[in-house]
Amino acid sequence: MSEGPILFSPAPYHILSYGTLLGTQVFHTFINSVASFKVLERPQFAILQRAVFPFYFGIQTAAPVLLALTYPGRTNILRGIDTPSSLAGVFHSSNRWGVLVPLGTILVTGIVNLAYLLPETNKITALRRQQEKKDGKASYDAAPPSKDMAALNKKFGQLHGISSLLNIVTLVATVAYGINLSSRLD
Repeated sequence: MSEGPILFSPAPYHILSYGTLLGTQVFHTFINSVASFKVLERPQFAILQRAVFPFYFGIQTAAPVLLALTYPGRTNILRGIDTPSSLAGVFHSSNRWGVLVPLGTILVTGIVNLAYLLPETNKITALRRQQEKKDGKASYDAAPPSKDMAALNKKFGQLHGISSLLNIVTLVATVAYGINLSSRLD
């Protein structure tokens, strides 16, 4: 470990970034979204999600970068371990599966959700609102939807499903990275 106050090392920022990422994912996926869906009317739930998702996916995109930049190297002469800090440590051959793959997965899934799926879903949502005005009923009404609304609902469902799957992949990768990180505790 380097000499000097811990606040001037990357270690606390690494742990805080990891905790923020995992906590945000668990809270949003299993608590916030579920509770909001249960207590809000659909239009209000959609407004809330549109407001939250850019921040949520932004955290999923920025956190792995911050984790890579603050990755703590390790030197243990007794075990013959010597890995560098920061990006060099992330890309070190000994860290391919436990560090690089999980952080890369989190980064890619976050970018796909933030830069592609979120804007596409928002476009489809806007088109559904327009179609609701034409049809005179909500996209989720029990009565059979119009042909155009059915197509929009199908597209929305596909985009939402892919986004949800990527969110679960991101959560699994985050936990995998945490397990690897915890294996370094002596």
